[in-house]
Amino acid sequence: MYDADKRKLLSALCHGSIFFSLLGVSIGIPIAVLLVSDDPVVKENAKEALNFHFNVWLYGIIFGILTWVLIGFVLLAILQVVNIVLPILAILHCLNKSEDAYRYPFIFRLI
Repeated sequence: MYDADKRKLLSALCHGSIFFSLLGVSIGIPIAVLLVSDDPVVKENAKEALNFHFNVWLYGIIFGILTWVLIGFVLLAILQVVNIVLPILAILHCLNKSEDAYRYPFIFRLI
C-alpha cells in the first residue's frame, strides 16, 4: 500500500508546478516525480501535469500567432484564466481524492 500523505503531496506538487515561472522548474518537478516515484497514481498525475504544460504552451503559441488577426488577444486572456483555474482544481482534487488521478478536460495527451 502506498502512503496517502506522500501521494497527496507529490500529486499536488506536480499540478502546482505550473505556477513556477521558470520553464525548467515548472516541467522539471513533474519529470523528477515521474522518474522517482513508484506510486501509479502519482505517476499518472505527473504525466497529466506534463501534458497540461505542453498543451498550454501549444495553445499559447497558436493564440500568439492569432494576435495578428486580433482574436488571439481574447484567446490568450481565456488561456490565462484556464492556466490558473484548472491546476487549482487539480490540486484540490489530489488533496481530497488521493486515490484517483486527476484528468484535465480538453487536452491532448502526448505522454
